[in-house]
Amino acid sequence: MPLDSEQKKRSIVFLYFLLNEMAKFEIIMPKMGESIIEATITKWLKTEGERLEEDDTIVEIATDKVDSEIPSPVEGTLIKTLFKEGDVVAVGTVIALVEVADEEDADTGILTDIQPEALAGAAPEKIVPDDAPDKPDAFQSTRFYSPLVRNIAKKEHIAPAELENIPGSGKNGRVTKRDLLAYLEKRQAPEKLTVPSPQKEPTPAIDLPKVNTEAGDQVVEMDRMRRLIADHMVMSKRVSAHVTSFIDVDVTTVVNWRNKVKNSFLQREGEKITFTPIFINAAAKALREFPQINASVDGHNIIYRKNINMGMATALANGNLIVPVIKNVDEKSLLGIVKSVNNLAGKARNNKLNPDEIQGGTFTMTNFGSFDSLTGTPVINQPQVAILGVGAIRKKPVVLETAQGDVIAIRHIMILSLSYDHRIVDGALGGMYIKRVKEILENWDMNTEI
Repeated sequence: MPLDSEQKKRSIVFLYFLLNEMAKFEIIMPKMGESIIEATITKWLKTEGERLEEDDTIVEIATDKVDSEIPSPVEGTLIKTLFKEGDVVAVGTVIALVEVADEEDADTGILTDIQPEALAGAAPEKIVPDDAPDKPDAFQSTRFYSPLVRNIAKKEHIAPAELENIPGSGKNGRVTKRDLLAYLEKRQAPEKLTVPSPQKEPTPAIDLPKVNTEAGDQVVEMDRMRRLIADHMVMSKRVSAHVTSFIDVDVTTVVNWRNKVKNSFLQREGEKITFTPIFINAAAKALREFPQINASVDGHNIIYRKNINMGMATALANGNLIVPVIKNVDEKSLLGIVKSVNNLAGKARNNKLNPDEIQGGTFTMTNFGSFDSLTGTPVINQPQVAILGVGAIRKKPVVLETAQGDVIAIRHIMILSLSYDHRIVDGALGGMYIKRVKEILENWDMNTEI
């Protein structure tokens, strides 16, 4: 028998109570690096209806940089997985819903604006200010807000960014109804978030060449990591005006110093000292003197980075590439850099890097010399503006100027290459930076202790 309007209303309220007796927590695809915009769901470790404890791993994900896991930040029940294994999902997207007990708001009554989406079991509505231009994508957050808190925030025009900064007294720092009401009492005037429309670079259409195959050819599809690396490299070439400068460096003193300390260091520390930490140390010192190289471009704005976070391009056994990052490298001693390089390189080779260890880089160094290459023209790791390439060290006859006149001597020579974004780094600046790295290496102190 058809329901009248009053019966429909009662049914809607009843369904609302059923759906909101337990609050729904959104599991978000996390951001795992400045250049990472998506990840692949490789394996669901929990199934719908399964009980979750806090920090239980829900799903395994993979990017072109690292494989990782997403833990549950709350206790509850996994009620919905929104993507299948193998799906590629954008960062910030809700991938699953967890039902948790809403201890605080269970007896606060119903909301006045019941949404049809809520009755359909959809994810809770994200807060977007009414005056935000063209209703851009909602502010992404991994912080949990109960339905009541979200509703109050929306009615009081509390912007998502403002809500993020309200201290919470609930479990795990949750913002409770009392926290929000206390904040509103002190709030002078409602603040509204103005979200500018993202500026998108026009992408010219490219006609891909037609590729024919012949008998005996083998066609192998790129794996996920190689495909994403390829896309990232093409994007970098489109975004930045690449220029590369070269300089040769006499690293004889560096070679002699390493030969002097490497055996004692191995016995004392149980690990090797390679040339890579020495080059990273020199590159970081030079960046302190030329902060314009430690930067990014955002539209027509230049962002000069406060921290020097050095990425070290590392080749994997399968031929792919990953870039772990040493944070605040300029604040570390040479011993600290050696430890960081060895630790991150080992983790990279064993696929044990954490997401935090591959993000936040402000400058990158890649070592061509590891494969006996003299030099190369590296592609900038966006959104950085420069990358330093280190070539192989070779013995060469070199003309030396002495007090007694010029002589020919056998020296250890290496070529440095610096690729930089010509939008903000001119040839003079790029040349001065790479020259400073050369000076630091050529004036290495044989009495340096480590």
